[in-house]
Amino acid sequence: MQNRFGDRFKTTTLAQAFGWTLAACAAMPLGAAQAADATAAASDSSAEPVLKSVTVTATRREESLQKVPVAVTVLDGEQLGRENRTSIESIVQQIPTVNFRTGASNKDTSLFVRGVGTISTSPGVEPTVATVVDGVVYGRPGMATLDLLDLERIEVLRGPQGTLFGKNASAGVLNITTKAPTDETHGYVEQSYYQGNESRTRFGIGGTLIPGTLKGNLTALVSDYDGNVHNKTNGQTLNGYNRKGARGKLEFTPNDDFKLTLSADYMNSASDAPNGVISSSTLASFGSALSPVTASSHNRDIASDYRTHVNDYNKGLSAQADWNLGDYTLTSITAWRGWNNDQWQDADHLANISATYPGIDDRGTLNYDQYSQEFRIASPKGEFMEYVAGLYYMHARDKETYERTLITPTATNDGIANYGTTSDSVAAFGENTFNFTSTFRGIAGLRWTHDRLSYDHERTSTSVVAVNGINPSTSSSGDTDAHGWSGRLGFQYDLSDNVTSYLTYSRGYKGPAYNVFFNMQPRDTQALKPETSNTWELGVKASSWNNRLTTNLAVFHSEYQNYQANFYDTVANQVVTRLINAGTVSTEGVEGDWALQATRNLKLSGSFAYTHARVDEFSCPAGAAASCNVNGNALPFSPDWKTYVRADYDIPLDNGMDIELGTDYNWQSKVQYDISQAAGTTQGAYGIWNGSIALADYGSGWRVSLEGKNLLNKSYSPLLATGTGYVYRAVPRDDQRYFGIQVRKDF
Repeated sequence: MQNRFGDRFKTTTLAQAFGWTLAACAAMPLGAAQAADATAAASDSSAEPVLKSVTVTATRREESLQKVPVAVTVLDGEQLGRENRTSIESIVQQIPTVNFRTGASNKDTSLFVRGVGTISTSPGVEPTVATVVDGVVYGRPGMATLDLLDLERIEVLRGPQGTLFGKNASAGVLNITTKAPTDETHGYVEQSYYQGNESRTRFGIGGTLIPGTLKGNLTALVSDYDGNVHNKTNGQTLNGYNRKGARGKLEFTPNDDFKLTLSADYMNSASDAPNGVISSSTLASFGSALSPVTASSHNRDIASDYRTHVNDYNKGLSAQADWNLGDYTLTSITAWRGWNNDQWQDADHLANISATYPGIDDRGTLNYDQYSQEFRIASPKGEFMEYVAGLYYMHARDKETYERTLITPTATNDGIANYGTTSDSVAAFGENTFNFTSTFRGIAGLRWTHDRLSYDHERTSTSVVAVNGINPSTSSSGDTDAHGWSGRLGFQYDLSDNVTSYLTYSRGYKGPAYNVFFNMQPRDTQALKPETSNTWELGVKASSWNNRLTTNLAVFHSEYQNYQANFYDTVANQVVTRLINAGTVSTEGVEGDWALQATRNLKLSGSFAYTHARVDEFSCPAGAAASCNVNGNALPFSPDWKTYVRADYDIPLDNGMDIELGTDYNWQSKVQYDISQAAGTTQGAYGIWNGSIALADYGSGWRVSLEGKNLLNKSYSPLLATGTGYVYRAVPRDDQRYFGIQVRKDF
């Protein structure tokens, strides 16, 4: 186990880093966690304005954000809804330490925290960043990329969180909490409309059903968007969606010592994001075949004869029981989640077929089920030893079919692959806080995890030799199992009543993997080794100016061994992503976030991150088609610098109404999207500026807002990737300036 610091930190002692952290925290003119904190708590106009206290569950029990010894960013669900940031993809602009890999299908998406994440379409690999919704871990990353209904808050826990959150948490956790039912009956209707014919309708109602015993809530959503990409072949507008879904909760409390919460959710999404828009042509012949579309860095046109689209169904049931056993709390979470995903993709990106550029049409289906059970006990607070301990089990099964049709002027070839995985994960975990004094605490946590993973794969092809994008028939199966340890050690010291500091060491673990995909070959049948990491983190959290200002700062260094990553390779004359143990990588940097209630009406907030994420020693796979000379280069989807700032100003009117002004700006430095550092896959530095103005009468329960997105009209690409003879880009929703209106009525 290596504990060395990277080159940048080798000559720096922890004492020096601690001093730098304190000095930087004291020097910051503004401070705090995030925009959600910047809401004044006092309604009394004569009281001094303060920031609202934020409670998080980052340690599996409720604690103040400013006291918890973990680097956490919190986003308020109501504020996200007002800004039309309703999916994980849309929130990354607000969190400098988080980045998102998009794709034509949400099945192909993934999250990155501090520069580390897993890019793979294989069902045989876990994501590096866990997504947890109301205590339930989502086994596949694509399950959590649709609309997030009825949000209370999103907590982004940075760095390994494997001790308490376990599965898929070796780089970080998105801990999502939805709204709990309230005693008071309440409902709302909300309608939004944006340029591009985007409409979003939400309805919610909740309250007491049986006084003192049963309460519930229900939220429903219908939304659609035409898109911002144009198909020159048939005149269709693409890159849009049509979604509908609902989430409901019932909370049963027969007595003061027991609470049972039943949750159910369903979301259906039909989207038609194209399989990439050509941004540059590396072969003149491909550029000619692309006509009448002209490739460029801001291109939003395609020429396609096969409509790329996805139908996605996501649903789940869970039951959480909480017992008060004296001063102890026992929690049980039982959950099932189902996921069905059908996708059609135009893999050749062209409308006209030829011997040089044949037509390649793909179709894939995915059926996934997971069952999980967690038991957790929390000791009372205020004792010398405070602990959370538990047991966890998840069983998941994935079955997929992928079909590729190759069309040339003289022949048609087909390949069909049926494959799937079965996984079981068992864990025991616990974390203790030792209160040595009222200001000095020790932290010790440990988790043991045992994973078992098996796969089966069978591909048939009408060709006995490899043809463009289709390998010959083959079949294989395999199974593996492994166990690993993760944990956390550290100390927390309160420098004053309003300033706390902490130093922690965390061990991360991610289980074994298989590279299971359509064009799987004999070289892919060996299991990948588990991925492990070692992370040091030093942090300071401060509140000052009578709780009008908070400033948080963290310095970190992480090293990953047997890093599981996708490497672009060529299979059957087609560029594909190939999952490998890529070797060792490291990431280190400084993060800060702040919030300031400058006056009663003016709120300022923001955050920044410097992340130096690099490949230390790349393990080149046998027969690799791409360059392996990548040591010292940046990890994909990891800009060195990323910042976010926000200002909100409220103007009270004499008639009881308010005018609310809001603006935010996010900026990031250049980012490389390809671990092999391919030409044309680097997005230059860019910034996005948004603004809004609203008129509200909260006494009467209504609010109307006008919003402007990407006011500087900056085109950018959240994904750049290579194909045979070209580079393609993903087109974001805010690739150009647009405006919208949102109307809400509470009752």
